[in-house]
Amino acid sequence: MSTFDNPFDPDRRLRSSGCNCGLHVSEAEHQAAMRLQPQASVESEQKRYEGVVASAVMRAMFPRDVARRAFLKSVGAATAAAALSQFFPLKTATEAFAEGGPLEKKDLKVGFIPITCATPIIMAAPMGFYAKNGLNVEIIKTAGWAVIRDKTINKEYDAAHMLAPMPLAITMGAGSNPLPYTMPAVENINGQAITLAVKHKDKRNPKDWKGFKFAVPFDYSMHNYLLRYYLAEHGLDPDVDVQIRAVPPPEMVANLRADNIDGFLGPDPMNQRAVYDGVGFIHILTKDIWEGHPCCAFAASREFVTTMPNTYGALLKSIIEATAFAHKAENRKQIAEAIAPANYLNQPQIVLEQILTGTFADGLGNIVTQPKRVDFDPFPWQSFAIWIMTQMKRWGQIKGDIDYAGIASQVYLATDATRLMKEAGLTPPTTTTKSFAVMGKTFDPGKPEDYLSGFKIRKAS
Repeated sequence: MSTFDNPFDPDRRLRSSGCNCGLHVSEAEHQAAMRLQPQASVESEQKRYEGVVASAVMRAMFPRDVARRAFLKSVGAATAAAALSQFFPLKTATEAFAEGGPLEKKDLKVGFIPITCATPIIMAAPMGFYAKNGLNVEIIKTAGWAVIRDKTINKEYDAAHMLAPMPLAITMGAGSNPLPYTMPAVENINGQAITLAVKHKDKRNPKDWKGFKFAVPFDYSMHNYLLRYYLAEHGLDPDVDVQIRAVPPPEMVANLRADNIDGFLGPDPMNQRAVYDGVGFIHILTKDIWEGHPCCAFAASREFVTTMPNTYGALLKSIIEATAFAHKAENRKQIAEAIAPANYLNQPQIVLEQILTGTFADGLGNIVTQPKRVDFDPFPWQSFAIWIMTQMKRWGQIKGDIDYAGIASQVYLATDATRLMKEAGLTPPTTTTKSFAVMGKTFDPGKPEDYLSGFKIRKAS
């Protein structure tokens, strides 16, 4: 039974042992629960909390499910609820459960880069998710990823929108002094593309790209690793056969227009804006390189997490709830309208709608439908972190023996995400790692060095 099922329904179980984890009636229900399934919208938050509290009380009163069901069938759900309320303060318990402890700090600053990857962090402000959880959050548009990193390290920002590899790099001291950092939630999955200048429409084979100049947002980014992976799989050495430079996302289209670069692997809305402006075309979506890959994340220092646990919890909860809302396709046009203004993404609403709905012009004369062009799934799979570290080592950003699993569990806070996803009405996975395929090559998170040794093209040690 789901945490949010009705505990006063005599035909529902509160306990089961029909699947491996023991939480579902059947293995089919277990498999369904492994996928992100928003159970209810933000407006029904109070009812969700009431259900959680009531379920806990009913479990305590009726340890045997058969007794609870017999009781409910004899007196009815309404009578049972009324009787329960006489002996247990459900309303008070629900309020305490919903509110948590007092917030250590209510006024927060959160930095973001103006790209669609930051959608949950951005929309949580105008759409009221932060305010609902007692926070006054100022989200601050920031010029580039190095600035984001430095301002969070210097505590000018309480937390930030970061690229998924950045908390790992900061923790390990790659590119900066080491500082324990955390990533408790993924912001988006998929949502990137390789975009080329219109003059290269006849060069769709990557083997023809020798000498090209490419842009990526940051050295420690999924964009950099996915571009390098894609090039290497087509026989090009990304450190020899092409040039790759870091360019802040808001400057990518201008650089493409000025002929400073031949293409970029970048976040949206830059890919779609290049098409909209007639200066580029979408060569391939990154979902077609690795379906379901992470890109951006919500990140905070371990100091913030440990010294302000209630504030951290409220902030993370707000973002996970916003992510659950963004996951639903029917909400995407409303979100596009909310994040289009100049103080957020500063983009035409139609550009954002094409990205978020997955129906878009590709710059080659086609209208493409890809509903999963971008999606929103907050769970920080630790196997994502392990894969990222293999690529950091592959391209010489880190060296030596790496405690892959230890660092992944320290930085990617799956336990916190699991708890708050449940509170937000989502069904989190029951494990923290999984296998997946990148361009047909299967990655086993339990054997990262074997995976790494299988690449012919890599930076010399």
